[in-house]
Amino acid sequence: MEMKKRALVSVSDKAGIVDFCKGLVKYGFEIISTGGTAKALKDAGLKVIGISEITGFPECLDGRVKTLHPNVHAGLLAMRSNPEHMAQLEKLNINTIDIVCVNLYPFKATLQKGADFAECVENIDIGGPTMIRAAAKNYQDVAVIVDPKDYDKVLNELANGGVSLELKKYLQYKVFAHTAVYDSLISNYLAAQLGISFPDEVTFAYEKAQDMRYGENPQQQAVFYKEQFPRKGSLSSAKQLWGKELSYNNINDANGALELLKEFGTTPAVVACKHANPCGVGTGTTIHEAYLRAYESDPVSVFGGILAINGTVDEDTATEINKIFIEIAMAPSFTKGALEILEQKKNIRLLQIDNISAKRESTAFDMKKVYGGLLVQQYDESLIKGENMSLFNTKADVEVSVLPSGKQKIVYGVGVVTDRAPTKEETEALLFNWKVVKHTKSNAIVIGKQGKTTGIGMGQTNRIWAAQQAIAHAGDEAKGSVMASDAFFPFPDCVEECVKAGITAIIQPGGSIQDKASVDACNAAGIAMVFVGDRHFKH
Repeated sequence: MEMKKRALVSVSDKAGIVDFCKGLVKYGFEIISTGGTAKALKDAGLKVIGISEITGFPECLDGRVKTLHPNVHAGLLAMRSNPEHMAQLEKLNINTIDIVCVNLYPFKATLQKGADFAECVENIDIGGPTMIRAAAKNYQDVAVIVDPKDYDKVLNELANGGVSLELKKYLQYKVFAHTAVYDSLISNYLAAQLGISFPDEVTFAYEKAQDMRYGENPQQQAVFYKEQFPRKGSLSSAKQLWGKELSYNNINDANGALELLKEFGTTPAVVACKHANPCGVGTGTTIHEAYLRAYESDPVSVFGGILAINGTVDEDTATEINKIFIEIAMAPSFTKGALEILEQKKNIRLLQIDNISAKRESTAFDMKKVYGGLLVQQYDESLIKGENMSLFNTKADVEVSVLPSGKQKIVYGVGVVTDRAPTKEETEALLFNWKVVKHTKSNAIVIGKQGKTTGIGMGQTNRIWAAQQAIAHAGDEAKGSVMASDAFFPFPDCVEECVKAGITAIIQPGGSIQDKASVDACNAAGIAMVFVGDRHFKH
């Protein structure tokens, strides 16, 4: 039998499909189609062979069974170079199918609209993935298109005599990339329904947001991928209002600033970040006041840094920002006048992020790629153990036991561990610092007072160096400041540095076997110290 040139077309996304099929007809193809696609093509005046004419069987089970038939799949999988395959088609009176154009049921869109479980399951495509995988397996003989962006590529090559093997291989790759993402969305959805946070096997679905000029360094290639469902208050949902394209380092640093900003909720706050570390943080009654405090924290490091702002940027704030070079300013909104001021600087990038203070979703995870593997953990959402704010004026329990050596072991609970409890002003400053140190690279020490950081020590290989760095940075402003440490003091040396600098209160997790030495040193100097239980390493 003479094999006719045939294309099977069945698409959920019908953008461009009529023009594509008109092109196929022009190049001698008969069109086989199903359901809504067939109707759209017929309405456009195209001759269409219904799928039932091919299968000899009606579509059934509410459309669940349409293309799952040997007359379809034999036509897709038969290798034209294999005489036995072609002889079997001849015997069975099955025509080959040379082009398949299919995109799948809109499972992603169904999830996005918040559909119930039954509707989501009903929008899991069965016949579509089966067809395109079969066609892609037989890539030598079948061109399979899952992306409307490829319609013109196929038509252009048909105009020059036929679809090249090179393009067919590219289309094959796109099929399996497409089904991998599709199946990943389904498996992750089902895992979430069952409350499975860490499955035995895991896949993640991301889509390219942008190519980058380079990565962390010019010799590294880089791309930014975003999640299939952009999270509220995330960089992937940002709208760029001004400036050149974001770089790899821009995005990494901006994310660090954004993570810290979320700790302050609706309290007017500004976070200045450099190399993914906070270099100045300020809060106030207005965004303008918060910015000035953040800037004053470290006017040297903020130059060329990134600003995360949780309120509207007005003209006064914009004027202050424009006095120095800033890489990025991101906020939920900018006044018209503020935009006019900021856009005078060609190198600043302005990002609008709606719901910038939105807390992270429980389904989001912190991931770090290591060579040959992936580390996955929950985000560090806790601030203080049990979120118990009464511990700032509650004496900590103390357990004393005797070790076999005869030495006493003293274990402190959470709360005030010193003779003196912090004042109201100190408590406010301690909480402020604790939020900042949580997002500072370990080992981390943060000093601050009156709604601003005064000194930050980060990324050191021991805690005393971090303390000395923060105190040196604070200078005279260390006096009257309070200190936060992301982990316990292994020795009393950090307290001793605090005494010399005039620091009045300390917040730390506690839990060292040397806790008593630090407590005693605080008591001797009249420093208040609070243990909060939760450690906040950020490596």
